Amino acid sequence: MKYAVLIFIIGLIVCLVGALFKITHWSLFGFSGNIMLAIGLFLQIIGGLLLLYNLLFAKKSNDL
Repeated sequence: MKYAVLIFIIGLIVCLVGALFKITHWSLFGFSGNIMLAIGLFLQIIGGLLLLYNLLFAKKSNDL
């Protein structure tokens, strides 16, 4: 569960940096804003799907 949230947060940060790069027309080591936005969105999707998977298929506990 914590890995899903971590991946989602990293994707969010990459998206925010990508938006900054796109607005200011910067490029860093060949990574432009478009590439960073795509990578960040991909990471957010993966993190969200992992989170949903963990919520739906988590082992049920019989403890009350």
